[in-house]
Formats: sequence, C-alpha cells, structure tokens
Amino acid sequence: MTLRLPRSIVEDPRTRRVLRAFRNDGYQALLVGGTVRNALLGVPVTDIDIATNAVPDEILSVAEGAGIRAVPTGISHGTVTLVIDSHPFEVTTFRKDIDTDGRRATVSFSTNVADDAARRDFTMNALYATGEGAVVDPLNGLPDLKARRVRFVGTPAHRIQEDYLRILRFFRFTAWYADPSEGIEPEGLSACAELADGLSRLSVERVWDELRKLLSAPDPSWVLAAMDKSGVLVRCLPGTQTDAIAMLLHAEAELGLDPDPMRRLVALGGTAPEAGMRLSRADTRHLARLRSHVESGDAPLALGHLLGVAGARDVIALRFALIQSLFSEQTLEEIARGANTVFPVRAADLPANLQGPEIGQALERLKSAWLSEGCVPDKAELLGRL
Repeated sequence: MTLRLPRSIVEDPRTRRVLRAFRNDGYQALLVGGTVRNALLGVPVTDIDIATNAVPDEILSVAEGAGIRAVPTGISHGTVTLVIDSHPFEVTTFRKDIDTDGRRATVSFSTNVADDAARRDFTMNALYATGEGAVVDPLNGLPDLKARRVRFVGTPAHRIQEDYLRILRFFRFTAWYADPSEGIEPEGLSACAELADGLSRLSVERVWDELRKLLSAPDPSWVLAAMDKSGVLVRCLPGTQTDAIAMLLHAEAELGLDPDPMRRLVALGGTAPEAGMRLSRADTRHLARLRSHVESGDAPLALGHLLGVAGARDVIALRFALIQSLFSEQTLEEIARGANTVFPVRAADLPANLQGPEIGQALERLKSAWLSEGCVPDKAELLGRL
C-alpha cells in the first residue's frame, strides 16, 4: 500500500495550484524535504518546498503561464520562490553536486530525482511526495523516519566534508526529531567527532543559526551532552558546561516557560558568546540582563517589578539551574505582585534644586530602597529621605 501525506497538506488549494501548473506544462514537481518529513511525523508544516525537473527559466515560464508571482530568490542555484496570497513556495530544480569545499557546493541541474536525493544531508530529508500525496522514497529513508533515526545520506564523513555545517545540523535534527530512547546514530556521531575541527571553516553566522535552532528544541539536553563529550560543543561555545541544562528544563516545565535559546545559552555558561557569535543587539542585551539579575540579590518582588512576570520567571528558572535556588508558589505570587506594583515617585515629585543627572540618581536611590523594603514605603515617606 502506498504511503500518503495527510490530505490537509496536498488539498490546500494554493499547493494544488502550484503543482497543477507544472503538471499541465509537462514537468515533474514533487513536495520535498521538511514538508514531507514533518507531515509524516505529524508535526506542523511551516514551509512548502517543491523540487522539479524544470530548470529556472522554465519555472519562471510555468509561473507566468499560471498567473503566479515569481521571485528569483536563488536562481543561480536553481531556486525560484512562487507566491500565492502572500504564501511562498520555494521551487528548486533537481540538482547534483559537482564540487564542494566544506562550506558550499558547485551544482549542476538534473532531470533525475535520484540525483537530487543523493545530495541531501539526511535520509529523512530525502523524501518526496506527488501532488496526490503519494510518498516517493529514492533512498529508502522511510524506515529511518519511522524509527526517528537521523542518519546521513551515504557515508557520513563524505557528507560532512561537503559542508561542515552538517555536523551541527546532525545534532540539531537529532534534538528535534530523534527518539532519545534510541540514542544518537553512532556512525554519524563518530564522524562528527572526528571531523569537528572543520567547524572552524564556517562563518559565525551559520554556526549561531544552527545553535539557536538546536537550543530551541523542546529537550536538547541529551544532544548537548553528546556534543560536549564528542568535542563539538567546545569548538562552538568555549568553556560551556551542560550540567545545568537538565535542571533548567525541569524549572521551565514547572514554570510553564516556552523554550528560549538565550535562556539556555546563559545556563551553558562559558565564554561570553556574544563576542564570537555576533548576536543581534537585542539578544546581547537580553543575555546581559539575564546574567545580571541571576547574579543579583534581587528578591522575586523586585524581579517582577523590574522585568515583568515573564522576565522574572526566566531569572528564577536560571537561579534554580545554576545556583540551586528553590522557588515556590509564594515566589510566583511575589513576582506577580511586583509586576503590578507602580513606583510611587516620579521625576516631577522631586525637589526643584535637583537638576540633570541628579534627578536620575535620586530616583534610582529611592527605587532601590523601595524595592528592598518590599514596595511598602509611599511617596511621602520616600521623598522625606532626600
């Protein structure tokens, strides 16, 4: 019996319109990669990717004939993005590798789906489906998908040497899709450990993009431990330790926190990653704020007032993981109370003789005292201390 994708994927009218346009013009067009993988695993499908035997100029012609907007997003690599009702479909010509240098590949176009499958990273990503939803499996990847086993296509070492980023992709996909009870696929793990030095050839932007996605997984702890033991983690994040991650995950569950890569990065410790990873300014500020309040003596009430409920819970979770600071229902109540408490003194309330920086300094002193005293002193009492 032919395995098929859920009807919700293939019966979307926008998807049907794109695939029908290629079929009407005599071309093969198949759903591919994460679209097929996620649909078969029953996890959300966020992007629709299509592989075709049409070359880029032919893709553009198909789109024009069907009245579909086309954007040549990566036309030299065979990729054109078709857009229907603001929904993008990334359409890429079947390809095969001609040459690789560990960071990028030189490719040629192909008319054979088997060539396209053979250049993909993992067997679970080398699955295709027709417009009717019938699964096409050129490399026998379905058994790996069903077992939730992340396995390299072909020889792991060869696949990694084509692009060393595949080391991090191996761990990222394992964190998201593998069965923890089965452990990490041993041949792939061994190749990643042996070739970890190749990570130094990658741009920091590509490395951090993969690490962010890995740290966003529901439970990356067992994969991070394997990365640490294999010598991969130290090459990306020097000085990190994975001991606190399991404790953090426990606190996240207790506090109802969604996965946050920055929170988990703080738990890993090590050399400040914002220097080497070129994080955004927002992420750098977020990291600094978390570290500062984790190490401060601020009470839950003060944390709630200063950071809001979500920010304060981040700090409480990290304190639990890093310094074994316990929290209780009362802790959460204090955070909520602090978040809803308004500091009673404004700049306009201060004596007129205070000018310029003195105003901010006075407000800071009064707020510090107010927070340390449980937000009890009122405006009159605070102003009386000046």
